[in-house]
Amino acid sequence: MNHIKQNLIVKTLLFALLLTSSILAQNANLGTAGAQFLKIPIGARSAALGGAVTGMSTDATALFWNPAGIIHDQVHALHVSHIPWMTYFDVNAVAYTLNLQEQAAIGFYIRALGMEKMEITTEYEPDGTGEFFDSQDLEIGVSYARKLIDQFSFGISTKYIRQRIWNETASGIAFDFGTHYTIEFQNASIAMALRNFGPDLRMDGPDLLVFYDGSDDFPNRLIPSNKNTEEYPLPLIFQFGMGIDLIKAPFFHARFALDAIHYNDNDEQLLVGLESTIAQRFVLRGGYRFNETESQPSLGVGLQQRIDKMVIKLDYAFVLHEYLGDTRFLSLDIIF
Repeated sequence: MNHIKQNLIVKTLLFALLLTSSILAQNANLGTAGAQFLKIPIGARSAALGGAVTGMSTDATALFWNPAGIIHDQVHALHVSHIPWMTYFDVNAVAYTLNLQEQAAIGFYIRALGMEKMEITTEYEPDGTGEFFDSQDLEIGVSYARKLIDQFSFGISTKYIRQRIWNETASGIAFDFGTHYTIEFQNASIAMALRNFGPDLRMDGPDLLVFYDGSDDFPNRLIPSNKNTEEYPLPLIFQFGMGIDLIKAPFFHARFALDAIHYNDNDEQLLVGLESTIAQRFVLRGGYRFNETESQPSLGVGLQQRIDKMVIKLDYAFVLHEYLGDTRFLSLDIIF
């Protein structure tokens, strides 16, 4: 490694750490962020590992966790996820990455949370008004990653975020940043990611239109007005993690992950995950989030099959919750 590349890596890491520390210092309030759908884990593998995947994601799911991890050996990677979320909602995600020449990669992804239409009720019409409402959260992103050296990569994502409740919407642009460094010892990896860096959002729409009578002398002169809604920040997340091989043999492969995560609207958490692959085909996973009041242990299984140069992976995860309903994750990955 020459001195120019070493200096570039050091400057990149210092810039990321300085940017992160300054941002986190400005976002110390707990329970203030909106767009909570951005915290929902994407990928059954990621959910089964308790979210400890900053240094473990090197396929298309890395677009949701750490854009620096999308560079891999294969040319194409496709991911599809479905999550029945908390009884009334569904989360669907699609991601695709393409490896380019000169050790670079690009990716595109979509995450959507939606619900079925529900009839509107009021205190005067508790049985329903005949009108229906629904809601949808949407994230569309594009990512670029590049290797500065064989062991170190840097990635960035630009994404459009939109939230809608009936006729009211809020939208904006945000960014993700990530780094990924691989060490030869035990195939260890060290990574960090900063997600959802962007301006505050504000709801607006026709249902906030009201008519205001501001004159006592000349009543009934109604003035079209709008109800003001408060701005809310995005859930800014800084996550630092590592992955390391515990055992690597032809028949059995075990890998351990450890992540630390800081939110701008919640307490810090420690995430651990363990993944075991048997006969290069059957996968068992488990994870846990420390200092998390709602999520409990997570478990998962997976099947993977290689067909020539193509690898097909089918994963399932089950995440227990203390107060809300348990969550099931199903995802499909095709790498070719």
